[in-house]
Amino acid sequence: MTDSKVESVKKDSAQPDGSRRKFLKGSLAAAGGVAAGTTIVGAPYVNAQSPIVLKMQTAWGGGNIWNDFAREYVDRVHSMSGGRIQIDLLPAGAVVKAFQVMDAVSDGVLDIGHDVPVYWYGKNKAASLFGTGPVWGGDANNMLAWWYAGGGRELYRELTQDIMGLNVVGMFGFPMPSQPFGWFKDADVTTVQDIQGLKYRTVGLAADLLQEMGMAVAQLPGGEIVPAMERGVIDAFEFNNPSSDSDFGAQDVAKNYYLGSYHQASESFEWLFNRDMLESLDDDLQAILMHAVEATSTSNTASALDRYSADLEALQTESGVTVHRTSDEILAAQLEAWSTLIPTLEEDSFMRRVMESQKEWVERTVFYELMNQPDLQLAYEHFFPGRLNM
Repeated sequence: MTDSKVESVKKDSAQPDGSRRKFLKGSLAAAGGVAAGTTIVGAPYVNAQSPIVLKMQTAWGGGNIWNDFAREYVDRVHSMSGGRIQIDLLPAGAVVKAFQVMDAVSDGVLDIGHDVPVYWYGKNKAASLFGTGPVWGGDANNMLAWWYAGGGRELYRELTQDIMGLNVVGMFGFPMPSQPFGWFKDADVTTVQDIQGLKYRTVGLAADLLQEMGMAVAQLPGGEIVPAMERGVIDAFEFNNPSSDSDFGAQDVAKNYYLGSYHQASESFEWLFNRDMLESLDDDLQAILMHAVEATSTSNTASALDRYSADLEALQTESGVTVHRTSDEILAAQLEAWSTLIPTLEEDSFMRRVMESQKEWVERTVFYELMNQPDLQLAYEHFFPGRLNM
């Protein structure tokens, strides 16, 4: 984005008085002119003011389910703030492209971004460790807990603010189900030999991983996947989940959907806030923007389980898609590929510290989870016999 275009966007998002925000710290105290002894009723006064309007862009197309998930955040912020904060929610491309959201938020072109860290992997490989790195044995719920309680949040702040000098504050939410291995034209993808030389779309460290397994990888945003498949630029691909995949027409270019993979097994959404904007707000409004991420995480999780499962059934019954479980051979090969890749990643001192923190967390917490969790497949097959036979 050129400087002139950036300035144009900044001007467009300004308030009529030239200030982008009405509620700076101490705004009520600065109102002045109140006679001694006058009773001030806070809520009507606040509601009488013009709301703060924040520009938020996602990394997803307008028709993607993840824009619906972002809308759940917008609705909660509006409700929790009593309308004092209004968020103008925009899809990918409205202001910047999907992979440019981080820079746009840091530069103040956007106030809030909604993406995943792997989308700015090209700026620093360590970004991929916050969602699409080695699985270690923990799932996305476990890795999100690491971000909040195991040291991940401070490491993320160090990467974005100290190492990269970005003017952002980030929050994570919505632990995503493990991503499918993806969409293939060929139904017989069961051995490592079957994927040799396939031109495949993924992103982040998953690209390094699958190249290690012999695939030829292209990193593309979601909106470019189906056209690339139609033109033969790629032979197979993954994006994320049955709903998003069907939203952009994956079922129109491939009919074999392989579920289960270690290439991206622990990802969460990333909410990015321009740091200057965030710190200019009163403390209660800052808290609303941040804690609404946690509330939305729960809401997104429920919505995803409902929609993903229903859309998976629709892909089978309405679109003629055959659902497969990724073979144990390929899954085992992915783990071996991670083991080969990790020593190379550890050459970077920061990445080594992140992975050490993750491993320490997983070793302790997943031991508890695995020892305590009964075999859910055993229970499922007891009550729904034959359902898993595909």
